[in-house]
Parts: sequence; C-alpha cells; structure tokens
Amino acid sequence: MATLHRPATSYRPHRPYRSYAPRAPHLLRVAPPRTRPAHRAPPGRTLARDLALPLGALGTALLVTALMLTGETAHAAVALAVFALLTAAVSSFARPAAVPWVALVSWMFYDGFVLNQGSDLAFKPQDRTGLLVLVLAGVMGAGCAAAVRGVRRHSAG
Repeated sequence: MATLHRPATSYRPHRPYRSYAPRAPHLLRVAPPRTRPAHRAPPGRTLARDLALPLGALGTALLVTALMLTGETAHAAVALAVFALLTAAVSSFARPAAVPWVALVSWMFYDGFVLNQGSDLAFKPQDRTGLLVLVLAGVMGAGCAAAVRGVRRHSAG
C-alpha cells in the first residue's frame, strides 16, 4: 500500500496546505433580490378613519328616521343634543381634515329634517346656533381623540 504525503513546496512554504480536490468554477454571486417588508399602515390610519364621514352620514340618517318615527322632532333641543353626541363620536374616529365635513353633514340632517321638517335648509338664528353647536361638538370629539392617541403614543414609546 502506498502512502501519499503532502508534496513539499519549496517556493511557498508559508501557505497552508490545500487539497488536490478539484475546485468549483468561480461563478458570479448574485445577491438575492431586495424586497420591502409588507406594507403596514401607520398607527392611527385605520379603515374607520377613512369611512367616518360616510358612516356618520348613515348614522345621522338613521337618527333622523328614528326621530321621525317616534314623533320627537318637536323637541329641537333634545334632538340637537343627540346630534351633538353623534357628531362628537364620529369626529373622534375621523381624520382631522374631515371633522368640518362631519359636522356639516350632521347639521344638514338636523336643520333639514328636525328644525325645518320639509328638508329645506335655512340660516335663521336657530339654524346658526345648531351649526355652531355641532361644529364645536366635532372639534371637541376630534380633540379628545387626539389627546387619547397622544397619551397612548407617549406611554408606549
């Protein structure tokens, strides 16, 4: 049996021993394609914020229908309070730019069906008061929601 020894290399004694196994051909290395992580909506950007205006309009339409069915349209102050609560609730979910539109839609339903009952919009002192109350309710709802989001971000971060 023959014993194979490492060949003596006189010209490079400092290099480590390399086997005589055939080398794989040197191929170009191709980097894997760079992919972006899945798109995640930033916190606070939810579907509820995008649909607040249509859902608010639907809510006010249902509220007007309920008031007409119960015959409670004569009590404008109670109806205004209920509309203000609905406006504040919808504004807390809406984007800040949509809050005036939420208040305007709520006022149109209130003015057209509760105050004037003929689906006519007017701008008498009672109508202006209703608009002012609903705008303030919308701003209050949006402000409270922004404060809650700020506290949550501050406590989470």
